[in-house]
Amino acid sequence: MQDYIHFAEKNGIILEDSGFCQFCGAKTERGIHECLEIFNFGFSGVDYAKPENLEFKFLVVDSHTLQHPEIHGRWNNHFHLTRMTLVLKEKISWTYELSPILSNTLKEYKITHPSEVLTPPKIGHRGKITTSDVLLAQENSLECKNLIRKWAEEVFLSWQEHHHTVDSIAQSFLSNRKQHITY
Repeated sequence: MQDYIHFAEKNGIILEDSGFCQFCGAKTERGIHECLEIFNFGFSGVDYAKPENLEFKFLVVDSHTLQHPEIHGRWNNHFHLTRMTLVLKEKISWTYELSPILSNTLKEYKITHPSEVLTPPKIGHRGKITTSDVLLAQENSLECKNLIRKWAEEVFLSWQEHHHTVDSIAQSFLSNRKQHITY
């Protein structure tokens, strides 16, 4: 897998090494690099080892990825926005086992839509909540979880121009998932 610096270069983006995060506005001192460290370190207020908290891990990943699409591959937007659709709108309790089904659904979709691009919202218009906000709330588990959900909802809403596209992928996923259920 290519790293975020390579993806930024590939997308013609020069990463800033100081100040707030140039993509989401997180209150950092070392820009995107620190924003990614906060994201990668996680939030201590949520124990992701507990099955009931796993949803929050996926919401964090999707929110951060969709706030920083310039440092990810082009099809990442489809995957993460579709997963948000499934979790937030369809109320799917996401698990690791579901991700390969979504990946396969997206592979099928790409065959008939090879050139499709989900153009991100403008920088600064991808939700106001950032990693630094969630970091400040991490000591209180309930507050942290509520903020993660609000963050996800803000980011999801900011991509509404593409909801119709990912809704169709989500419906295909739901059909594919039924084929994988064993009794």
